[in-house]
Amino acid sequence: MTSPVGLHRVVEPAGVLPQAAWRLDTSAAIAPNEVRIRVQRLNLDAASFRQLSEKHGGDGDAVRAEVLEIISTRGKMQNPVTGSGGMLIGTVEEAGRRSPLGLRPGDRVATLVSLTLTPLAVTDGLARWDGRSEQVPCDGWAILFARSIAAVLPDDEDPQLSLAVLDVCGAPALTARVVSRYVEDRRRAGDPTPVRVAVIGGAGKSGSLSLAAARRAGAARTVGVVPVQAERDALTAAGLASVVALADARDPVALSTAVTTALGSPADVTVVCVDVPGCEHGAVLATADGGTVIFFSMATSFSAAALGAEGLAADVTMLVGNGYVPGHAELALGLLRAEPGVRRLFATRIAAD
Repeated sequence: MTSPVGLHRVVEPAGVLPQAAWRLDTSAAIAPNEVRIRVQRLNLDAASFRQLSEKHGGDGDAVRAEVLEIISTRGKMQNPVTGSGGMLIGTVEEAGRRSPLGLRPGDRVATLVSLTLTPLAVTDGLARWDGRSEQVPCDGWAILFARSIAAVLPDDEDPQLSLAVLDVCGAPALTARVVSRYVEDRRRAGDPTPVRVAVIGGAGKSGSLSLAAARRAGAARTVGVVPVQAERDALTAAGLASVVALADARDPVALSTAVTTALGSPADVTVVCVDVPGCEHGAVLATADGGTVIFFSMATSFSAAALGAEGLAADVTMLVGNGYVPGHAELALGLLRAEPGVRRLFATRIAAD
């Protein structure tokens, strides 16, 4: 019997979901409720790629070899250190007759579920990838389950650009949801206090989209925090934040000071979009009592966040962005089309890769 969540693809250990499994079955033959995708490009999670690149000192050949080893050993792309994977684009080869995803052979799609739970087989040895960028040209196949999510790629956008946007589309959607609730609650209460939002890593993919989403959701003042002057210049030119601040997110006091100075008070909503560990305490310290911290980085430590908030006596709600909010793909692509600053930052990043 085939499971809608892919239990039948788990090789070991038995009884766990595909994301928690050590190894998956990548057989190309599909069950009636599955879909097989001919893979064209992977997009590795930023935290995972950073960890691999730093581990191998920027040696692209070594990074490529390790990614191949992970995929061949585990039947999926799941970095054993960060636990994260990424997502992919490709073309539907075959859709089972009972698949509820509405996909047809020939559809060009981006998967909106993690590679950490997607059966994946690579057939070209990643020969076209130099191991130095998050986007990985690839030939092979992947399997989607009945409970998987995929978006048909728009015909009017570069597939690489769409892949980069859809890889992080959960971040702006959840940011918009949280900010809009703050705005609406204050409106109903007759409270004129403006909603202030800080995005840590504001010049990155998820960060730039989250800044745009926060502004559209009604945030009166936003700050994008970046670590280096070049990113500060780029984000300032993009015009997505009320102010751009320079700070190391791993320095709690420096981060909190930068946010408070830029906004005039701690943030009501702080969105963490950086791909390095050690940013939890600064994010909590930068957030007002009664505020919310949204963690979108796969480098986030739950224990550091929870114990740090406790130790600071911080009355904040902490959310882990799970990458899925209904309508997230449409919202992110809409921001790409409507916000020239977002498009410019994404295009520059892709060109650099």
